[in-house]
Amino acid sequence: MAEGSLTAALRRFRASGSGWSSLPFFSGGMADAVAARVDARIAEGATVLPRPDDVFNALSLTPPEGVKAVILGQDPYPTPGDANGLAFSYVGRRRLPASLKVILAEAPGGIPVPPRGDLTPWAERGVLLLNAALTVEAGRAGAHLHYGWSALTDEVVAFLSARERPVVFLLWGAQARARAALVDRTRHGVIESGHPSPLNRLRDFSGSRPFDRANAWLGERGIAPIDWRLD
Repeated sequence: MAEGSLTAALRRFRASGSGWSSLPFFSGGMADAVAARVDARIAEGATVLPRPDDVFNALSLTPPEGVKAVILGQDPYPTPGDANGLAFSYVGRRRLPASLKVILAEAPGGIPVPPRGDLTPWAERGVLLLNAALTVEAGRAGAHLHYGWSALTDEVVAFLSARERPVVFLLWGAQARARAALVDRTRHGVIESGHPSPLNRLRDFSGSRPFDRANAWLGERGIAPIDWRLD
């Protein structure tokens, strides 16, 4: 299999020793099936995003033992060069996507909206930025939502919920909020709101202060707050 394939990237991810690789998704063959399906689309000429070595970035940058908060997205940006494997993270050269601007406007303490949208610093500070589908095709948002990736999202949420260490889940929009049922609220926090997309007619994300509320919840349990700055 070509080194630029998702199957090869999956092999490298497993070899990295990530604690996530013990999940049934990776140990039971589902990951191989999804990777093969994605690679088949590449072989057919589809441009799959992000690049294979970025597909597992969310899990690589935020190991299980380091998770303090979880933010669930849908799938990567469908424009080449925009996504880097982290939910909502944007590394393109144009202006910030509208949804990301709305998200960053909720940053605590009057932090100004930064000119860039790379959320890697959040991932490195314990924020798991996981999409429901880790791949997409150029110009086709949602193209891989039914490829089997959702099993991984469910397993990650259930795995974190089963642990004693408190985690706060920030669930935005119907798809993310549907997974609230997997969270043990006696041990973990759940902060729900509408989706930050400007297409959300209810406009029930702006003003919800998810980051302030997440830090307050962590602080009540003796856990250091998350630094949400991107500078």
